[in-house]
Amino acid sequence: MKLKHSIKLILLTFFLLLNVGCDQISKHIVRNKISEYEYITVIKDRFTLTKVENTGAFLSLGDQLPYIFRLIILSGLPLLFLVYGLYFLFTKPRLQTSVQLALCFLIGGGIGNLYDRIVHGSVTDFMHMDFYFFETGIFNFADISIMIGIGILLVQSVKAKIKQTALADSE
Repeated sequence: MKLKHSIKLILLTFFLLLNVGCDQISKHIVRNKISEYEYITVIKDRFTLTKVENTGAFLSLGDQLPYIFRLIILSGLPLLFLVYGLYFLFTKPRLQTSVQLALCFLIGGGIGNLYDRIVHGSVTDFMHMDFYFFETGIFNFADISIMIGIGILLVQSVKAKIKQTALADSE
């Protein structure tokens, strides 16, 4: 039982570090190989790379705030949430595996962007997708991790609601 718990903790740590590592390695490459606002086509203008330093949050929200407010809102609050998320992840062994995996993605992505904000003063974004009917902002691997985590939690929530409805209908 204790061995199983230890293995689970090691796997959770591995997934967290994998998320942070992929994000930081990709940003390091972009910072060193791509010039600011350089435009590189990967898939016929549908997927492009362009380096942008984002001092705000999602889609540059808050980048015009005074420095002290940006520090509190974009670094201090996320730090508190990430510390709590880590505490929750590692102290609740009975969480469903899908929820633990989702938390690894969410926390890993959050750590990647927070690290950038603290160390570099901005978050390096570099990927952009344009599907004729839908276009993204410029994003990075940490953002993808966060979205995957949210997606897993949404699917888990819908599945739980369907199961709850099915149980209520069968009574």
